[in-house]
Amino acid sequence: MGILIFFLTRTLDCPPLQRRPVVRPCLNVCSKRRAGAPLAFIREETMRVSSALRSAFVVYSSFVFSTAASYADGPADNIAANVRSVPPLGIEVPEEDRKELEDGLKSLDSLIRQIRLTKHADQARINALLPDVEIFSRAVHQGLEYREFFSPNDIKNAKFVLHEGMRRASQLVKGEADWLTQKGLVVRGFRSKIDQTVQPYGLVIPDSYDGSGTADYRLDLWFHGRGEKTSESAFIAGRMRQVGQFAPKDTIVLHSYGRYSNAFKFAGEVDVLEGLAHAKQHYRVDEDRIAVRGFSMGGAGCWQMAVHYPDLFFAANPGAGFSETPEFLKFFQKEELDPTWYEKKLWQLYDCTEYAVNLAQLPTVAYSGELDTQKQAADIMEEALAREGISLTHLIGPGTKHAIHADSAKVIEAKLAAIARRGRERMPHEIRFATCTLKYNRMHWLTVTGMSEHWKQAHVNARLDANLDMIELETENVTGLKFSIPPGRNPFDLARNVTVVVNGQSLKTAKPQTDWSWTAEVHLSGDKWVEGTEKPDGLRKRNNLQGPIDDAFMDSFVIVRPTGTAKHEAVQKWTTSELKHTVEQWRKQFRGDAVVKDDTAISEQDIASSNLVLFGDASSNAVLAKIIDKLPVTWNNDTVRVGNQSFEAAHHAPILIYPNPLNPDRYVVLNSGFTYREFAYLNNARQVPKLPDWAVIDLRTPADSLWPGKVVAADFFDESWKLKTPAESR
Repeated sequence: MGILIFFLTRTLDCPPLQRRPVVRPCLNVCSKRRAGAPLAFIREETMRVSSALRSAFVVYSSFVFSTAASYADGPADNIAANVRSVPPLGIEVPEEDRKELEDGLKSLDSLIRQIRLTKHADQARINALLPDVEIFSRAVHQGLEYREFFSPNDIKNAKFVLHEGMRRASQLVKGEADWLTQKGLVVRGFRSKIDQTVQPYGLVIPDSYDGSGTADYRLDLWFHGRGEKTSESAFIAGRMRQVGQFAPKDTIVLHSYGRYSNAFKFAGEVDVLEGLAHAKQHYRVDEDRIAVRGFSMGGAGCWQMAVHYPDLFFAANPGAGFSETPEFLKFFQKEELDPTWYEKKLWQLYDCTEYAVNLAQLPTVAYSGELDTQKQAADIMEEALAREGISLTHLIGPGTKHAIHADSAKVIEAKLAAIARRGRERMPHEIRFATCTLKYNRMHWLTVTGMSEHWKQAHVNARLDANLDMIELETENVTGLKFSIPPGRNPFDLARNVTVVVNGQSLKTAKPQTDWSWTAEVHLSGDKWVEGTEKPDGLRKRNNLQGPIDDAFMDSFVIVRPTGTAKHEAVQKWTTSELKHTVEQWRKQFRGDAVVKDDTAISEQDIASSNLVLFGDASSNAVLAKIIDKLPVTWNNDTVRVGNQSFEAAHHAPILIYPNPLNPDRYVVLNSGFTYREFAYLNNARQVPKLPDWAVIDLRTPADSLWPGKVVAADFFDESWKLKTPAESR
């Protein structure tokens, strides 16, 4: 290792600012390895070397990554009864360092309060920039309060982070913000809609960037690898010092934190979208030249974002990672799976193989090392695409394990540069689309508004014929469609009605508008397609109101704490414990602070703007008491009844998600946080929903790392949010 560092620092022709990002991780690798740290550490550190030095590093990194892989995700992580902590418990902070950090936080927090109280002529601008300061305070607070400094170097990083926070706060007090025009490495922050916490992301701003000009810039999203010690402080420090895997010329690179280590799913997925939206507000980003990229866990995140949001990007570049749950866990983790029937269905939320055909609309350049066990991710996607008649571009790094080969990196960059010159397809005349849920229901000008059955694949093949002013579609498991061609893009004759042909049935729809836009909707009525928006008599599953339980935690939510006492002691004890578990695990796994309010403090604004997560029963929770008779379960002092199934209320409790009777545009959730638990933290492919729309829990079996108790009944609601009959289930 020492010889390698000498070579990198002495013989390579690179300026100091480019040299530092690779030298520091290498020195960290050396010091940590000598101290006896696991080789898995090397995998995370070496991934940070700059692209300028990648070719010199590849032979060594291939060895390091392959060795490290054998230390991670081993057989011990398949034992649900013995789950290690993620993140692990950090080191004790020496008193002198603790005092320095605490004193610095007091000064920084004082400046933040001053910024909030000071009245500026452009107060709205100051408020919008405050998260750019608050991220530094929150990061250090988290590390101190929850013991999330894992090495002396983490403590040094925290001081570095704190210093930058003080520098920015001192500027913002005066209404200044020099980081807005900063080139190179920049860390920004935004306030998340989910829980109102500030979340960080990193940027690489090219030297050529001119914010005052007229040119828009390509932007590459880059997703980091798994790092169980990647706290906010570590992430921010890294993004202030390290360029990253790739930094294409004249390209903004956005490094998403993704709310820690969840493969950019759930709140991590929202973090990507919110960070991108924030960057687009502050920088000149070309909407038609945004790429999604990543390696290892970041490659998994890239696969899922690519198939679920294919119309956002001009290209996708996934490397390694995983692309679905069951086959990856069996192949990589050597795990013996015994899923429930509803877990199998719920895998389809993030199993990219189910959505593979969507890549017909998104140029994709996949990469794998020839000897990497995580090559399985691209291999299985290649098979799924082949079934659709599509051939995947899959670059293989020769003789390489878990690393990006230097020659492959050059080919990847050349291919993406060529695709970028063309940019995103603005108005495709042919669309091939698949989904398993209305959560992911859009592709360019086509939106699926209704399905016959969730968690069963829906297909749409659509062809637009401008000469005939017609759209022809073939559908399966689809009951509603919306067409939206934005202003300036309409290809149809303004004087003619557009014909929509669905599965052979022809419908006349509206004419285009004079702004060259066109919108129309069609839906099934009985066995016939009709024009217009469906107006159901009651509730209907729709985008962002389709379940399962975990979906409630991808938007603004409030946990409603009961102020009363439950009717039964077992229910009181269990709901209290599960509320505490939800709050604690939200912070640990999604790096946020759950908003918790007493049932007596819930306002009309809370009901209007947030999903309500109710803990307790009708005796203990006043909000639940208001709506209990409007839910599709019966829960009284004696019985929990769901359909024709009854359970004793003394030691059973329901979990469910349902449109809030007080506001059907938002969810209400009973007695549950996100549904995967500690066992799933050990491998990102396990981080998928564990429970469907509702379940009944036998409280006599204690909660563990897999379940909140014994699940004695569980199912999905139908498309009208009604209980399914036994014949309809499974």
